[in-house]
Amino acid sequence: MSEQVEWTEPEAAAAAVSAPVTPADTADAARLVAFGLQPKLQPARDQEYTELLRRYREDPPFARLADAVATGLGLVVLEVSPRAGMAVTAAEDSVFAVRMGDYARRASADSGDRFLHGLAHLAIAALAFPRPEDLADDGYIGRVSVNGVDAFVRQACRRLEERAEEQGENTDPATDAPGLEAAWRIWARRSSAGATKDARRLAGSTTGIVGKAAAFLTDSGFLQRTGDDAGGTYRTTARYQLQVRDMAGGAALTELLELGVVPVTDGTASLLPAEDADDLELVADAGLPFHS
Repeated sequence: MSEQVEWTEPEAAAAAVSAPVTPADTADAARLVAFGLQPKLQPARDQEYTELLRRYREDPPFARLADAVATGLGLVVLEVSPRAGMAVTAAEDSVFAVRMGDYARRASADSGDRFLHGLAHLAIAALAFPRPEDLADDGYIGRVSVNGVDAFVRQACRRLEERAEEQGENTDPATDAPGLEAAWRIWARRSSAGATKDARRLAGSTTGIVGKAAAFLTDSGFLQRTGDDAGGTYRTTARYQLQVRDMAGGAALTELLELGVVPVTDGTASLLPAEDADDLELVADAGLPFHS
């Protein structure tokens, strides 16, 4: 005579936790991470992706397995949700990590331009999410334009130059040693636009550099292009908000924000002097979403 055993909820949960991991479970977890590595893929447009996200949220052992797969690949899971999908970022030692120097070399033959490319990425992040509450609000959407970012950096350059002059610092260092200059000094000397014979924007101009940064962020699923006005207009995605939120403690981004950005919805900005901020100096080889 057999006796039917009724499990309590804690006992059932314990049994579920102790269930062995199958190869199919591992494959599903790896599949979810693979979806996360396709930043432009919207969960709502892929039924399998949506189902794996649901399983991650409802099945703790599966969630731990997916997290372990990501960790093994050198990835950090920022968020798993219907709005962002499986949002991951690469750890510094990951094969998926993109470094500022590598990006700048692909974008320009001039090694000195890596300072400018890093500053462009920092400025886009600062202008897209200028206040802590913007980063904290999951519903917030930042908007930037290429010309607006360039104008913002040039205003920051002028403010930093004023501070340097007030403290008697050398604001005209040797032109043959760009590595000794602060990034803002290099930016201030570079042409804003320039043009080729067919009126295209010069790649080495500051708006050309911002344009490359915005295009890279768009290809990476961090920005969405919304129009051609002001050199190109963009809106932020949930993934970019998570990325900037993860990097918000970085000194370079903090220093840009402390200059006093006043955002405007069309992507332009004005700069107000900070009242009690210390003298700022931008970190030359830093950028988002890069490792220095």
